[in-house]
Amino acid sequence: MSTEHPQKPTESELEILQVLWQNGPSTVRFVHEELSKTKEAGYTTTLKIMQIMAEKGMVEPDKSSRSHVYRPLLTEEATQRKLLDRFLDTTFRGSAMKLVMQALGNHQTSPEELDEIRNLLDKLEGGKK
Repeated sequence: MSTEHPQKPTESELEILQVLWQNGPSTVRFVHEELSKTKEAGYTTTLKIMQIMAEKGMVEPDKSSRSHVYRPLLTEEATQRKLLDRFLDTTFRGSAMKLVMQALGNHQTSPEELDEIRNLLDKLEGGKK
C-alpha cells in the first residue's frame, strides 16, 4: 500500500477515504450509504468521485465481480501526516507550539487528555536526554 501521494485529497475524497479506512474495502453502494448518513450525496456523484480517485491512484477497484470493491491505496497515517504538515506550514508558519496552544485554548480539554499530553511530552523529553 502506498504511503505517500503527490496530491492532497479533496474534502469529498477524504470523506470517502475515511469510510474505506474505517470499514475496509467497500462497494460504491456501501460508501454512498455511509456518506448519506451525515450529508446529502447522490450515488452517481459518489461513483464519479471514486472513479476519479482511482485515476489519481488513491483507491483501487477490484473489477472481478459486478459490484466493484474499492480499497484505499493511501494509508490513513501518511495522509494525516501530510495534511497536518501542510496545515501547520500554511496556517501556523510551521510552529507546532502555536498549533497546540490554539487547539488547547479553543477546546475543552479533559483531564485524561491532559494526562496523555503530559505523558507524550515526558516521552519526547526522555528521548532527547
